[in-house]
Amino acid sequence: MKAQDIILEPIMTEKSYAGIPNKVYTFKVATSANKIEIRKAVEELFEVQVARVNTINCKGKTRTRNTKSGQVTGKTSDYKKAVVFLKPESKTIAFFDSLN
Repeated sequence: MKAQDIILEPIMTEKSYAGIPNKVYTFKVATSANKIEIRKAVEELFEVQVARVNTINCKGKTRTRNTKSGQVTGKTSDYKKAVVFLKPESKTIAFFDSLN
């Protein structure tokens, strides 16, 4: 798998913003990717040194909406989240610096 196929998008929440000064970044990643693949992909894409990676499998939420024909129930997609911790001597990721 290519690095672009592993790292899908950054996750922007209040908790992820709080980690940026400590060089902790959160990404949505491919569900089939493991920690080693995620580490190599982040190091390749952003040219940084990764200390460790934590992963979480997030289940999709059930959503219900009312329509003319009655209630319709659906589900959002399941996804995998990776929390990436950089080494203290590593440079920061430029994309996140502009947000802080």
